[in-house]
Amino acid sequence: MSNIFENASTFKKAFIEQVEKTYALDFKESSSYQQYVALGTLLKEHISLDWKETKKIEADQRQVYYFSMEFLMGRMITNNLMNAGVYDVVKSAFDDLGLDINEIEHKETDAGLGNGGLGRLAACFMDSVAALALPVHGNCIRYRYGFFKQKIENGYQVEYPDRWLKDIHVWEVRRDEEAVDIPFYGYIELSVTDGKLNVFHRNAEYVKAVPYDVPIVGYNNQVVNTLRLWSAEPSDRYQNQGGTFDYHKKLRQISEMLYPNDDTDEGKILRLKQQYLFSSAGVNAVIKKHKKLFGTLENLAEKAVFHINDTHPTLIIPELMRILVDEESMEWDHAWDITKRCVAYTNHTILAEALEKWPIRLFQPLLPRIYTITEEINRRFEIELKQRFGDNAREVENMQILKNGMVHMANLAIVGSFSVNGVAQLHTDILKDIEMRDFAQYYPNKFNNKTNGITHRRWVLQSNPEIVSILKDTIGDGWITDTSKLEGLVQFADDASVQKRFEAMKLARKQALADKIYKEQGVKLNPHAIFDIQVKRLHEYKRQLMNALHIMYLYNELKSNPEMRKQFYPQNFIFGAKAAPTYWFAKKVIKLINTIAEKVNNDPETNDLLKVVFVEDYNVTYAETIMPAADLSEQISTASKEASGTGNMKFMMNGAITIGTLDGANVEIADFVGQENIIIFGLNAKEVTDIYKKGNYQPYEMYQRDPRIKKVLDQLTNGFFTNVQPNEFEEIRRNLLDRDVYLVLKDFDAYVAAQAKANKLYQNRAAWLKMSIMNTAKSGFFSTDRTMEEYNKDIWHVNKIK
Repeated sequence: MSNIFENASTFKKAFIEQVEKTYALDFKESSSYQQYVALGTLLKEHISLDWKETKKIEADQRQVYYFSMEFLMGRMITNNLMNAGVYDVVKSAFDDLGLDINEIEHKETDAGLGNGGLGRLAACFMDSVAALALPVHGNCIRYRYGFFKQKIENGYQVEYPDRWLKDIHVWEVRRDEEAVDIPFYGYIELSVTDGKLNVFHRNAEYVKAVPYDVPIVGYNNQVVNTLRLWSAEPSDRYQNQGGTFDYHKKLRQISEMLYPNDDTDEGKILRLKQQYLFSSAGVNAVIKKHKKLFGTLENLAEKAVFHINDTHPTLIIPELMRILVDEESMEWDHAWDITKRCVAYTNHTILAEALEKWPIRLFQPLLPRIYTITEEINRRFEIELKQRFGDNAREVENMQILKNGMVHMANLAIVGSFSVNGVAQLHTDILKDIEMRDFAQYYPNKFNNKTNGITHRRWVLQSNPEIVSILKDTIGDGWITDTSKLEGLVQFADDASVQKRFEAMKLARKQALADKIYKEQGVKLNPHAIFDIQVKRLHEYKRQLMNALHIMYLYNELKSNPEMRKQFYPQNFIFGAKAAPTYWFAKKVIKLINTIAEKVNNDPETNDLLKVVFVEDYNVTYAETIMPAADLSEQISTASKEASGTGNMKFMMNGAITIGTLDGANVEIADFVGQENIIIFGLNAKEVTDIYKKGNYQPYEMYQRDPRIKKVLDQLTNGFFTNVQPNEFEEIRRNLLDRDVYLVLKDFDAYVAAQAKANKLYQNRAAWLKMSIMNTAKSGFFSTDRTMEEYNKDIWHVNKIK
């Protein structure tokens, strides 16, 4: 087949033909969406040859299967055009046709396969492993609905279905022939024949997991890896026990949406079904392919790594044991040795509520064989621990997999894997020294750190054309494949002409964001003001609330202090976040931010100095406009609570200055960029831990002692906000005064001082722009290319495809 992307002329001809034959209309009558579908179809056909060739080359190589509950891919069209090296050809052809390539690209819907940092990190990983020609493939669920579409109504978050699959998903290929039947419920019969264990799963309710493969295109290297998405569909093995309608309804729910509410037993069961479906289906597909190729599973650990991204896919471990023991008739110890050498685990949190555990009373009937295997893993491990520490030792209790009527997934993941990694140095240290200390001492060589990164090709090359132009003219384009070359920008940090271009770059990106916000939400922002941005999942430990209270303080000062109005540089505070639908406190914080915005934005006395906006439905595509526009990057989580963060890296690489605590990857960002180029404030991780240990923190004392805190907290309920009921924010006030778990009031004074410092620094343009340039220059370490190289060197040990 000739290469239709060889030049603009050949592509233009093929493109027009594709539109006309697909939709049976004259090209001039076609819509932007129809043009997008035609473009995507042609591009998928173009890369399919490389996809086939990649599979052929890697067939008998050691490969990695990366299991994650989320892959927040964003729009893929621009990324694929760029990585395949055909973007310029297509743009030239579209220019000839009078088409706007950006408009057509935006007809693609963000794939609803994730929610926050976990999913976006997994997507960045997929980009980098393909760019590095590493044989690493993703496994996830093909959710029919995304997390949700967010609307702000009366200041509150309201959730609407994210029907991202209502349109054609041009990238996917359905693979019916590789479907896997997954059993739930029923009971287990065991028998022994000639010394061989026979296991029968009787009366099971089967669901068919059907894979849809999505190509992941490497940057300019003809490598195409695979993201496999599993869909729950009716199985031919279904026996009509509880009614066909009920069966179809329940199975549809499995791949219906990400993170169903697990406050109820039904929700917990549904989540377990999701986790087992994609874990079991993914493992079984790999095993089938492996046996066809090698005829044995004895060499499985030499050829396959199953990487568990957080605890959601932990059922890979007992499922692999089930296959090896039940189906392959291996002795337990031999099967366990293979399993442990196949599985690696990444931990993403130290928050107790985020370390998954499931009630045995639900787990056992839903997954009867998986439970008995998990029980046996726990029994043997408990014997091992008692031999080491004694029957009643603390370590035995702490490290058990089954305890207090629960299955502890993180413990299972650690015990059943050969590698456990954290995602920032501070996070890993806390895991080893505090949260998982017993495990780290028991397995001294198992724990390691792999600091997260971002894919700079999406977050700079694709999102910020102005900075790309600056980099090309100063250090060339070698940074696209080797981000360590960004360090060359250091020599231009004091260059007035480069500073001027950085200033123009920021202004252009801020104007683009301001235009988008005005068009969509009617809030007019001054692009010359400081763009102070906090965008991330809404959770109390991320402390969007502290940011909001500080804005209230600023408003109070600007209203009452004419001298401050003279000294204060205009500042736009921009928030973007989704709160989990049942996280009522987080949704109340969104209401507070929007209530503050309504008050300050409509005050003619101060609104030329202070503006607030909460952007609706923050997602990957929105982030591509937001990240390059930030002057000030808000990374203000309570120290010791954020595993890593990656928004901090995206902002940094685009020249924003971090204002933050020494938490997560902020610690390493500060090390790389230097204290003079970052604004650090507040308690550190040890200080926070000490406060928790002592248990003597009294937030009410902070309220009594600091008149600024007293004033803003009183304003929450004293009628200051005239457009809400006086008790609207009583829950927030009481939460802070009674508990303040995340030390908002404790760090408030330090945050106010840091913000004042930032505002003053920004007014010294040469100094600020030098800081901005230094942040970009020192950001190279935070590329997922580096992260993936480290994963491969220390954990996976796979060879490059080409």
